Amino acid sequence: MRDCQPDILPLMLHKILGILANVAQPELIIVSILPVLLAITVHEAAHGWIAKYLGDPTAERLGRVTLNPFKHVDPIGTVLLPGALLLLKAPFLFGWAKPVPVNWGNLRHPKRDMMLVAAGGPVANLIMATLWAVVVKVGSLLWGSTMATPIIYMGLVGMLINVLLMVFNLLPLPPLDGGRVAVGLLPGRWARWLNRLEPVGFLILLVLLFSGVLSRIVTPPIELSLTFLAHIVGLSWLL
Repeated sequence: MRDCQPDILPLMLHKILGILANVAQPELIIVSILPVLLAITVHEAAHGWIAKYLGDPTAERLGRVTLNPFKHVDPIGTVLLPGALLLLKAPFLFGWAKPVPVNWGNLRHPKRDMMLVAAGGPVANLIMATLWAVVVKVGSLLWGSTMATPIIYMGLVGMLINVLLMVFNLLPLPPLDGGRVAVGLLPGRWARWLNRLEPVGFLILLVLLFSGVLSRIVTPPIELSLTFLAHIVGLSWLL
């Protein structure tokens, strides 16, 4: 998405990417560390916490209900693939963390509860995106002080990365969270058919990514989400 021409990007996304594009790379890396780490770790920890609440302590026993990012890093999905896409200047960046293990047999209502566990990650990202939007608002109110600019940059990165993760993970394709939610909502025959796509789910995503289709699918809901957050928090200068 970062290589798209500005005139084909929706307004809100164009503004945020334009602001961050003008930040010096060392500064951008510094202000991105905390939002990115929290976006990944809270997302994964939320899966484990909800599973524990619904009767399955597997993730907790394996130390996955934690904000320690090293417990959630997947060498390929969190490091290798995003890094390769950056080097190749791909039109869109994506990746994944190590899946949180859930034993559906321990859940009180397996089909319903697996759907709730899956939804926990995107919901956590939505909450964090809202909180980071509040951080941007605080930075705006402090405008003129030395702390205002880095606070705004950090908040914008937090808004963007969490909305990206939320929308991407809500795609109705296993093994993404949205795929598991769709399996829980669909009647048995259709749920089984969709579940069979899980072994090739990431291959389908890669095809969509490099064909440019993925960017066209996720950009409208990303823009809508960012615009909604800016409205509810009162970021009029972004609208």
